[in-house]
Amino acid sequence: MNRPYEKNISGCGLIGLLNRDRRRVSGGVIVPGIRLLHDRTNGLGGGFAGYGIYPEYAELYAFHLMCDDAAAQIAAEEFLQAKFAVEQAEEIPTLKRHPGISNVPLLRRYFLAPKISPEETEEDWVIAQVMHVNAKIDGAFVFSSGKNMGAFKAVGYAEDVAEFFRLEEYEGYCWTAHGRFPTNTQAWWGGAHPFTLLDYSVVHNGEISSYGINRRYLEQYGYRCTLHTDTEVMVYLLDLLIRRHGLSIETACAALAAPFWRDIERAPEGEREVLRALRMTYGSALVNGPFAILFAHSGGMVGFNDRIKLRPMIAAEKGKTLYVASEEASIRQVEPDLDRVWMPKAGEPVIGCLEDART
Repeated sequence: MNRPYEKNISGCGLIGLLNRDRRRVSGGVIVPGIRLLHDRTNGLGGGFAGYGIYPEYAELYAFHLMCDDAAAQIAAEEFLQAKFAVEQAEEIPTLKRHPGISNVPLLRRYFLAPKISPEETEEDWVIAQVMHVNAKIDGAFVFSSGKNMGAFKAVGYAEDVAEFFRLEEYEGYCWTAHGRFPTNTQAWWGGAHPFTLLDYSVVHNGEISSYGINRRYLEQYGYRCTLHTDTEVMVYLLDLLIRRHGLSIETACAALAAPFWRDIERAPEGEREVLRALRMTYGSALVNGPFAILFAHSGGMVGFNDRIKLRPMIAAEKGKTLYVASEEASIRQVEPDLDRVWMPKAGEPVIGCLEDART
């Protein structure tokens, strides 16, 4: 029977795990969870982020680079050699052929120590170099730039991306995974999730209808949105609010998924003043639209929804491990015997921290 086209309004699948005690596990552990979410996706993007995967280069920036051709690779390498001391440069290990992965760009990684400009912080200086490559070197794209972490992504189903990048050969204390169902942006390797900057990585289910104002706001602070997808603004907003403006993760989430004004006016007096100040100060950083975000960094993992919870998100714990995913069944593929399962409220972040990172 022929059926009319129906838009998938809840597509994309995401899952993450954080071992709070820094216990490192193979990247293959997360794959069954994202494979179960196969039907939430359509094969136009899959990706992973792993933390603690490069202990031998833990103090160096690990740049993952994709290039359209040899000319772009040469141009990008010449730029990196001028700006950084290159400790190691190599191909990113992959399967030479995979039936689910095609149009493979040149994939390289570099372990780098910056040659810092004295008037800038190291982090801002490194971000400036990433932005330069992505905006100015045609055909080159830095898709991961943190320390002791890395992103792996491609056009394809997530489980195929994991096989292609030989994810089981890495070990990390935190893993996030994403399967994409793009609704209004093109499918290309750089547009797959996660999106990263320094050690921040974001995977996202939903649509950011405030992309235009968020993008213009970020451009005032030097961020360049070049990746042709709305999710890109989320990782830059988190970097701006947390690293540069010094907000706590909980406060940054309250600014990005701020309550409605009517709910702010009903809040207790002390809380009400804080929420008012956040709305007035960060009105252009408010993220509108249906979304579920999984945000990872070197010190932990955070999940949060839009302020009326238009996308699903489930959290769970087993011992010292925190899980966040689109569906409970996905988590149980990784850990069937959970201690606790709950559904976070709209706009309420689930914040997981490494035991030795708490302040």
